[in-house]
Amino acid sequence: MREILSFGPAQRTPPPVADCRGRLLDFTRVRIMGVLNVTPDSFSDGGKFFDLSRALEAVARMTEEGADIIDIGGESTRPGSAPVDEAGELRRVMPVLERLGPSKGPLLSIDTRKPGVARAALEAGVHVLNDVGGLADPAMREAAARAGAPAVAMHMRGEPRTMQENPVYDDVAREVAAYLEGRAREAEAAGVRSVWVDPGLGFGKTWDHNLEILRQLPAFTAMRRPVVIGVSRKAFVGAVTGVAHAGDRLVGSKVAEAFAALAGADVIRTHDVKAAAEALKMAAALARGTAEERSGAG
Repeated sequence: MREILSFGPAQRTPPPVADCRGRLLDFTRVRIMGVLNVTPDSFSDGGKFFDLSRALEAVARMTEEGADIIDIGGESTRPGSAPVDEAGELRRVMPVLERLGPSKGPLLSIDTRKPGVARAALEAGVHVLNDVGGLADPAMREAAARAGAPAVAMHMRGEPRTMQENPVYDDVAREVAAYLEGRAREAEAAGVRSVWVDPGLGFGKTWDHNLEILRQLPAFTAMRRPVVIGVSRKAFVGAVTGVAHAGDRLVGSKVAEAFAALAGADVIRTHDVKAAAEALKMAAALARGTAEERSGAG
């Protein structure tokens, strides 16, 4: 049985160990993916880490706090955001990647929809490709397969500029899970050895859709692939709690992250690594009756 955070129907054998370009990552405990947005316009921390020195300080802090993976992105995908061209995105992410060593510390992930950015980041030593475009572009699947990197396929209806314009589903969990299963199989057929799935909370979904996906997380864990969940600071958390400013949504975010972990999530993508590690540790103690497990540390 999984060592951490399982109850009821979510009890299951962990997904297979992921070979992250020579560094192995198992899922016998929930892993923490720290978010680093090197953008001027991200919804929760736009501009905060746009400066290289501040970005590197953030990586050091998240490492100390227990991040297993650092997810670096150079294009905001908040609702209504405008796209960034490839050259602009590369100018944002490459200076950070060039200063980080891929052989030690947390694993590095590149959050991008562009094959050119993905290839450059993988050449710089990034371990994981995180594609909010769901690996729909064959060139993204090829980049991950050629590098021998795991890839995250995320569900998004439409594109960031329009994704929140009246999203409608008959059965949101079933439809999103079916989409991700199809994308994962395409990626595996293209040679990607480890595909992780992310239902894309907040990406083309109402707040009620997001809550229903969290309630129905076993629909995703049943795929026997690592499940990535990102709820940190999102608008639906604010809609439920009444907290307007994204940076103030810490409590609601940690409750949702702990709930997701208890329901079977394998990776929690978060802006607040220290608080997430504490929330997961408490949830583990409640689930197992012991405080021995220290989740979130590498």
